[in-house]
Amino acid sequence: MPGTTLFISDLHLCGQRPTITQLFLDFLAGEARTADALYILGDLFEFWIGDDAAGQDDFRAVVAGLHALTRSGTPVFVMHGNRDFLMGPGFEQVTGCRLIADPVRIDLYGQPALLMHGDSLCTADTEYMGFRAMVRSPDWQRDFLAKSLAERNAIFGSYREISKATTLKKKPEIMDVTQHAVEAIMRQHGVHRLIHGHTHRPGEHVFDLDGARARRLVLGDWYEHGSMLRVNAKGWKLEQLRPAGDPQQRTGR
Repeated sequence: MPGTTLFISDLHLCGQRPTITQLFLDFLAGEARTADALYILGDLFEFWIGDDAAGQDDFRAVVAGLHALTRSGTPVFVMHGNRDFLMGPGFEQVTGCRLIADPVRIDLYGQPALLMHGDSLCTADTEYMGFRAMVRSPDWQRDFLAKSLAERNAIFGSYREISKATTLKKKPEIMDVTQHAVEAIMRQHGVHRLIHGHTHRPGEHVFDLDGARARRLVLGDWYEHGSMLRVNAKGWKLEQLRPAGDPQQRTGR
């Protein structure tokens, strides 16, 4: 509806989950077209091995859907996640989306808010933070993108297997954000509202920040159903989106 901004993250779209991909395409062709803007806060794709892979089967339909949405007049802002940090100018060109920094401070109907993917807040997971620093370095990315598509696919496949194995060994609290990091970044940017994804733990956290009420809204993943945050001048609402034919197509929390 007019006067509404939509936020999603952690879709992890890939060819192995066609039902979720179709749910996203239906969302782009439907409700997203009536929004003031759509923000995708990271991990749109399960992996993105470079802009030259945009024509591959796993990506083609999503790229076309995003392009149709931006051509219809809805601005779409996309943030890098920990799976698709190699999206670049080529992605912007074929989709019409605009890549945004992580973090970025925006105005939401008169209220400042900070947007993040969220992985940089998981400071207790020192192993992941070291890996993140490596793959975000310009030298690593230059060397990786110089490899063939087949080599890049194989490397990302091995990274995913390693990630699955190490995740099973880690305590859940290690992989969540740390409150100290949350408060520090909010102070740095002068906000009392933070929206992020990454942890796959949707919900709202209210706490005191320097004597004022602060809110951290966590977006959900799209593994079993969709998750969307609706923001307008009246407030915020976290909703679930379900595939067509599901007996419970939409719920709110």
